[in-house]
Amino acid sequence: MPDLSSRTVLVTGATSGIGLETARLLADGGATVLLHGRTAEETRAAVDRLVAMSGIDESRLRPCAADFTRLEEVEALAEHVVREHPHLDVLVNNAGMAAPERHTVTADGNEIAFQVNFLAHYLLTCLLEPALTSDPGGRVVNVSSTLHRTASIQWADPNRARRYSRLAAYAQSQLALTVFAADPRVTAVSVHPGICDTALLPLYALEGAEPAEGAAHIVRLCDPAVEIVNGAYYDRAERVDPAPAAQEERTVKRLNKLADLLVGRAA
Repeated sequence: MPDLSSRTVLVTGATSGIGLETARLLADGGATVLLHGRTAEETRAAVDRLVAMSGIDESRLRPCAADFTRLEEVEALAEHVVREHPHLDVLVNNAGMAAPERHTVTADGNEIAFQVNFLAHYLLTCLLEPALTSDPGGRVVNVSSTLHRTASIQWADPNRARRYSRLAAYAQSQLALTVFAADPRVTAVSVHPGICDTALLPLYALEGAEPAEGAAHIVRLCDPAVEIVNGAYYDRAERVDPAPAAQEERTVKRLNKLADLLVGRAA
């Protein structure tokens, strides 16, 4: 376990599965963890569970809530973090959902998996730039998936209104998140933590590893002693090439332009 006693880390989707285990391991290492959940009640329950389960000092766990299906709540979360924690060492973009069987659009007008898995994290990362430290070791860790290799971004129809498939919609969101790691505005990497026994397991297999095993690969990348290259992609502990689209500068620029439009940041 690395010494993370001087680190402040925000983990999205930290109330269950890999996110909860990531928060636990970070706090065990001494980090101050901003533990994000969809509602204040869910987040408070997760904090209580970690304290009861691991004996973690509750003062190292700071609950914060935002429903990623509502971009206004993402904006409020970012404002809270910048105000209360102006020095943020690591942002772990972990929150995720499987695309539903039927095409579903949020109140913001975006396909729900694309918004929760990518657009909300894009917006949050952009808004947290003032707090994300430029000190050595400061970084963003995007929790992605090997399924990004099967995906394509439907530039003319990112909401997939004309031709919807839940697996294709999920894979597109993971490709977008992986491409976003190459954005030069922040130092970021992507990691596939392995197939774990979480709510997303049915997308991959019948059996998976314990969530703590996947979380360990994320926590390793939060360690300032681990040097990273912006845009790098890891399959668990091994650095490998991502899908070709995730290495194209023009794709990064095109995705940023699309995301700015969809989250209301376009000039």
